[in-house]
Amino acid sequence: MARSAHEPAVTRAIVLWYPDWPVIAAQQALELADDLPVALVEKGLVFACSPAARADGVKRGLRMREAQARCPQLEVVPYDPILDARTFEPVITAIEEIAPGVQPIRPGTCVIRARGPARYYGGEAEAATELLRCMEALGLPDARVGIADGPFAAEQAARSTGRARVRVIPSGDSPAFLAPLPVSQLGLLELTPLLRRLGLHTLGDIAALSRVDMRERFGERGEHAHTLASGLDSTAVVPRTPPKQLDRAVEFEPPLDRVDQVTFAVRGTAEQFVAGLTKAGLVCTSLRVEVTDESGRVSERTWLHPRLFSAPDVVDRVRWQLQGAGAIDSGLASPISRVVLEPEAVDDIGHHEDGLWGGGADERIHHGLTRVQSMLGHEAVVTATIGGGRAPAERQVLVPWGDRPVGVARADQPWPGSLPAPAPSTVFEVPRPVAVLTEEGAAVDVTDRGDVTASIALFSPTGNLRDARPVESWAGPWPVRERWWDASLSRAMHRFQLVDADGTAWLLALAGAGWFAEARYD
Repeated sequence: MARSAHEPAVTRAIVLWYPDWPVIAAQQALELADDLPVALVEKGLVFACSPAARADGVKRGLRMREAQARCPQLEVVPYDPILDARTFEPVITAIEEIAPGVQPIRPGTCVIRARGPARYYGGEAEAATELLRCMEALGLPDARVGIADGPFAAEQAARSTGRARVRVIPSGDSPAFLAPLPVSQLGLLELTPLLRRLGLHTLGDIAALSRVDMRERFGERGEHAHTLASGLDSTAVVPRTPPKQLDRAVEFEPPLDRVDQVTFAVRGTAEQFVAGLTKAGLVCTSLRVEVTDESGRVSERTWLHPRLFSAPDVVDRVRWQLQGAGAIDSGLASPISRVVLEPEAVDDIGHHEDGLWGGGADERIHHGLTRVQSMLGHEAVVTATIGGGRAPAERQVLVPWGDRPVGVARADQPWPGSLPAPAPSTVFEVPRPVAVLTEEGAAVDVTDRGDVTASIALFSPTGNLRDARPVESWAGPWPVRERWWDASLSRAMHRFQLVDADGTAWLLALAGAGWFAEARYD
């Protein structure tokens, strides 16, 4: 296909692609067996899966329940994009040592201009072979390399290498190579169904149309799709700027087996860590601490800070992590050989400067709470936050000062059966037994059809009949049934709202044959 004079030149590109990279990253982090069927799940759908899982019918986009039905031994792991990118960072660094000018596309895929490596290594195929050797040295033998006109065609070549692991599309042959590929390879999720309904099933079908017609019918997306399908991808390869080395590591030889020894030895490294950030004009707001023992086991945790990490804050986090990882008194279950401090989130230092007259009351509160926490322990100072759930007690979550809720149900998710606003002001940590009675003093119950056996007339907040008082009004029942699929965790109840003769409103629950007060509206 001839290129018109006004069209920009197409850059020869090398794309390195590692199949199932998110799964590889998760397997390395969790130390899972290579042959174990693994599925990464995001929002209840399979994001990626291992070859062993695909052999049993698991595929991307499948619902988690259906995937587990197809593969009962499936290991389900939540997808972590931060882990995905962090694990690929050493790969990018290694490639930059043999072929500078790497542009990451996504974790597991990167692109390089072909001209430089081809000249240095004596050809495009030789450059691809050198990249594969680099990956093998990292313990990643299944990488694929594609070389073609433009990053798009080069990536499609990498994905179609087969057992050869390298595919080179000669210059000018990219349109013919792309022509039989399906339109879904363009990655245009909203446009693909429409193109298929119009009879455009392959990239060759799109390339055969006029670019002007594609733009008039589908706008800029249509014009871009035509450019890619025609093998005229002129997207520039923009090398990344290597990040500044902000993390710090300290190794102990011989390994240390006491918490106080490790924390004392890490003080100097923590000061260097904070000084390096300050020199770069940054502060750390999210810190990842990685601790390795002498047997090679790694304990890592991300710590948050309500403001910024100072050197003593960093030392405290290391100590708390050691105390929570098997410390007995001041000793450790296994000696520590290495500690790594890595800033997972940073901010401009100018956003955290003190005002002309100091930081005010908030700053004094922060320093006071931080000092108490440093003396008494990580979980000694907590703040209250609202979590998700159907019961008021479930929504009360206490989080250590400076942390964010981890493993807690989210309040912004739908919770069918939960209480509407306004929420009760007093929630009992342990529901209190009460009595709900008819005028004759008989207990009130709810039938299997959800009907109240009699009108509620008397209420005793203590459960004692002598304390029974008249009921002004009541509403309910509202049935709640949770975790019906798990016999050990299932719960069924009926909720009522009730106002007694004193004008006090109560939130009641009938579970089985017993009445309980969950909360009070003060």
